[in-house]
Amino acid sequence: MRLLLFSLLLTATASFGQIANDNTLAAQVDGKDFTTQPRRIRIGNYWWITANTVKPDKSLRIWLGSFNGEDALEPGTYVVVDARDPYRKEYRKKYEGLEKYKGIAAIRYIEETREPRMEYHVGDSQNNDETVVVTKATDGTLEATFSGKLAGTYWKEKASATVFGGVGRLMSKMEDKAITKASGYDSDIDPEGNGYKKQDKKDEIAISNGKIRLKIK
Repeated sequence: MRLLLFSLLLTATASFGQIANDNTLAAQVDGKDFTTQPRRIRIGNYWWITANTVKPDKSLRIWLGSFNGEDALEPGTYVVVDARDPYRKEYRKKYEGLEKYKGIAAIRYIEETREPRMEYHVGDSQNNDETVVVTKATDGTLEATFSGKLAGTYWKEKASATVFGGVGRLMSKMEDKAITKASGYDSDIDPEGNGYKKQDKKDEIAISNGKIRLKIK
């Protein structure tokens, strides 16, 4: 089994060479520095600015959108809303007519708390009058500043997923971790809908002094 996992890691790393870029993201998550090179990738139906680190695996995602639910990257101030339900009618009614807001923003943070991807700490933005402020340089580089408090939840892999997934599930996790490490893209880190159960424990995750610099092609 160890030989199989080792071979798998080598194959994944070779297939996904580290993709360098000049983008930067710096923030404090609960007072601890989080610094990495962000990318803009498609997750589901939307384009998210994603920033990932490993050991443990962590992912900070920010989505910027218009009030009609489309992706947006225009300069302006975006009001932060509930990441789990960003399109509430009340948000559109409350903010769309205000000239000071360009659109809405959602923030999601995911951190592996037990390897290999057995347990997670997840944070989702709420609607607390927080903002993401976006500017653009003449070369098209997007810069954004942000901070806020996320609603924290804890997730644990279901016993049934561990048992019935067996070696195949473990190998898949190791491959995803290798891809994330080698490429800089997060791979299947989100526990929701992936065989994990949300626990009763809740808390708050504080994001402060967030700053992004992202070259838009």
